[in-house]
Amino acid sequence: MDSERPDLGAMVMRLGRRLIAMEEPILERHGVSMWAYVVLTALSGSEGPTRTQAALAQSIGADKTRLIPILDDLQKRGLIEREPDPADRRARLLALTEEGKEKQRAIQKEIRTAENDLLAGNKEKDAFVRALRDLSR
Repeated sequence: MDSERPDLGAMVMRLGRRLIAMEEPILERHGVSMWAYVVLTALSGSEGPTRTQAALAQSIGADKTRLIPILDDLQKRGLIEREPDPADRRARLLALTEEGKEKQRAIQKEIRTAENDLLAGNKEKDAFVRALRDLSR
């Protein structure tokens, strides 16, 4: 046991703050909030309009009521589409538009470049990314 190191939570919080500070200017340049980018990224993995608003909220850990204004803005800007679910007319199916896909890819490309710069020179970066992926499931 390594009693000389900070707790994992403390280290993750510091890293999280650093990553958010790194991403905020990128998101600002693209005119997108952090939550909007989270939505775009979650929808980028979908094939067609298959995610309901409720399922999206649950998958990204957002309150459904907080998510509505974000979805309204993304739809108004032409980045997402919302259509009634044929199986349940009360539910809405979500999908990225082509513009939404392009926006998400452009932002992600810049973020990945910044992440690579942050991790440059660290010989354990691939293991670090794998460990984060495994632990965040």
